[in-house]
Amino acid sequence: MKTIEVGIIGATGYAGVELLRLMTTHPYGRVAAVSSVSFEGKPISEVYPNLCGVCDDTLENEDAVIEKSEVIFAAMPHGLSEPLARKCVDAGKKFIDLGADFRLTSEEEYKQWYGLPYKDPELHKKAVYCIPELHRELVKDKEIIANPGCYPTSIALGLAPAVKEGIVRLQSIIIDSKSGVTGSGRGLSQTTHYPDCNEAFSPYKIASHRHTPEIEQTLAGLAGEPAQITFVPHLLPVNRGIVSTIYVDLKKKMGLEEIHRRYQEFYKDERFVRVMEPGQVANLRNVKFSNYCDISLHVDERTGRLIVVSAIDNMVKGDAGQAIQNMNLLCGIDESAGLKMIPPAF
Repeated sequence: MKTIEVGIIGATGYAGVELLRLMTTHPYGRVAAVSSVSFEGKPISEVYPNLCGVCDDTLENEDAVIEKSEVIFAAMPHGLSEPLARKCVDAGKKFIDLGADFRLTSEEEYKQWYGLPYKDPELHKKAVYCIPELHRELVKDKEIIANPGCYPTSIALGLAPAVKEGIVRLQSIIIDSKSGVTGSGRGLSQTTHYPDCNEAFSPYKIASHRHTPEIEQTLAGLAGEPAQITFVPHLLPVNRGIVSTIYVDLKKKMGLEEIHRRYQEFYKDERFVRVMEPGQVANLRNVKFSNYCDISLHVDERTGRLIVVSAIDNMVKGDAGQAIQNMNLLCGIDESAGLKMIPPAF
């Protein structure tokens, strides 16, 4: 098969360098060019010495990356991807956005949560939001893929079977998620400063996190009716990983065995979603450095609630790994290509 020439814009951010790490072992893809505004002209291995001898490419500007590549990943903060997407579409290239610019279908919601209008509304008609396990059939012939956020990925995969089959109520979902500090990006902030996050644990952006509308949009799309959530993320003093604990009311009494059976059936053909046996609990340790999502199911019979625990690596299944999974879909190759790594045991 012909090698896919891949470009990474924003290669020195955490998501960008994770993309590069994973792409170095991709059987059908080759990193043709990488870019960084902050480190342009330097070898990327000078910024990340772990890449020395593996990838010593010089960081170029974004136009050079687009010119040399067939598929371009953009790992940039929100508000910066639309102009890049336009350049790629005009050049006949495929564009995968790891930022938020194409995730929300409503411009009004994007304005409300991100404070910006769409700069190029026509581009959004060419884009599709894709969690592969839930939306892969929408990807064919698309020019732009909106790679989902890390929290929404863990939550949507955790809830999809229950929501799709209509066994839970959608108006009182409570989501308690914990993420490693890499989720905040490479730029230093007070909350991710070592003395503040080490030996600490706290919620942040309580009921105001920007992933809220993305989560509600995804759940509503699965259910065919509006969903409303209370979402509270927490910062864990670890590098990577997300654990989402989700509390949702069952519409009628249903035992754990029946719910577990439905989840297993829903995900029976999905390589990267592992529904754990009753009594087991999902743990971020068991998904680190992998593209897996582990899901454990629990029923509180006293309150009639289903409790779902979903664990992913925020930098792989929640970010770069899922982006590569989307690239594989887009290019019509094995969806698991380059993503077959097994989590370490400890």
